[in-house]
Amino acid sequence: MRSKSSTFRTHKAVAPLAALLAGALALTACSSGDDGKKDGGKKSGGPTGSTVALPKLDGARLEVAAVWTGAEQANFKKVLAEFEKRTGASVTFVPAQDPIINFLGSKIAGGQPPDVALLPQPGAIKQAVRKGWAKPVGPEGRKELAKNYSQGWQDIGKVDGKQYGVYYKAANKSLIWYNAKVFENAGAQEPKSWQDLLTASRAVYDSGVTPFSVAGADGWPLTDWFENVYLSQAGPEKYDQLAQHKIKWTDPSVRQALATLAQLWGKKDYLAGGQDGALQTEFPQSVTQTFTGGEQPKSAMVYEGDFVQVNIGETKAKVGTDAKVFPFPAVGSAAPVVSGGDAAVILKDSKAAQALAAFLASPDAATIQAKLGGYLSPNKNVPVSAYPNAVQRKIAEALVASGDDFRFDMSDQAPQAFGGTPGKGEWKDLQDFLKNPKDIAGAQAKLEKDAAAAYGNGG
Repeated sequence: MRSKSSTFRTHKAVAPLAALLAGALALTACSSGDDGKKDGGKKSGGPTGSTVALPKLDGARLEVAAVWTGAEQANFKKVLAEFEKRTGASVTFVPAQDPIINFLGSKIAGGQPPDVALLPQPGAIKQAVRKGWAKPVGPEGRKELAKNYSQGWQDIGKVDGKQYGVYYKAANKSLIWYNAKVFENAGAQEPKSWQDLLTASRAVYDSGVTPFSVAGADGWPLTDWFENVYLSQAGPEKYDQLAQHKIKWTDPSVRQALATLAQLWGKKDYLAGGQDGALQTEFPQSVTQTFTGGEQPKSAMVYEGDFVQVNIGETKAKVGTDAKVFPFPAVGSAAPVVSGGDAAVILKDSKAAQALAAFLASPDAATIQAKLGGYLSPNKNVPVSAYPNAVQRKIAEALVASGDDFRFDMSDQAPQAFGGTPGKGEWKDLQDFLKNPKDIAGAQAKLEKDAAAAYGNGG
């Protein structure tokens, strides 16, 4: 179940994408959701109508499972509706729970697996293959992938060289969003380094606003915090080794990253609600409370990926004017670029399921959801103009321009028992660390114990 380094062809060039992204966000920091006509000089081709041939599927019925909720689920249902319209098939969305592997296991045990599932971790894809649940992507889907995706994004969906996953959704998880009015009132500047971030936090705190919302009730944002600090501080090679558990969580590099996180997490007054409040704050609330409350929101900044825009959309704040963004600051020599994503995996092989996989690999499907906001596609043939605001267009441009030069979310590469289960493994261990950031050695010991059990290799 260990991730192979060949799964993602991303060895040396993390810094160039970070630099490109920093420049892109600087260009767009003052832009709001504008007319959608500017592409930063780049069109990525893409559909004006239909680019993928789909069969007639009248009478076919499909169930598609994913953990998406709220606006994300509603937007994806519009993509499924387009598939229904083009093929005549009937598609039902099945809300799943984390960890999705456990959810699917109960469905399969009951003889009612969904036809297709969107899996949020490469580790989950591997488990689905090992358990004999996943079916390989057919020739039409592979043809769309070869045409529309960089090799790195194709390889993340492979197990033992065979294609099982179609990466429909990507995430840039190296962004910090901030309340522009609060920064202006505090005289705070967008930070380039970790020290700059601490300086900006102090300025915000002195102005009377708590610097950060941290979504501690959900374990996964805490793993993303760690990964950005670790990638920047320890470097790509150590990151790959820890992702595969080739080095232990008791390694000095992990201690250094946790000590760095403690510089923020250990300051009670820097977290909305303190450590206890953060541990009761779920991700959507961590975003909305940063962009509501006028000049006295509950926090000035919130860390997470490009998908934060979906939640900002639930407030009156406008992305690019009221809500701005900067790349996760460099902790070491280079700013980090961490990606995540969700892959469609076929569980019940059929003509209709294969057609849906091919559709999700096409620019047609991704362009629909791109226009709705809060979504990023790894598909290089989605037109940049499809994204609804300048900030999102530049993030998308940077992702496509990076090719294979990124690092995939570390916890998503891990066995789900360690990296993807609420209340267990890394999620729980980092929640415990957030509660008591002084106990670095204790956190390392717990992380190593849980990792060794999940990977089954003792380091």
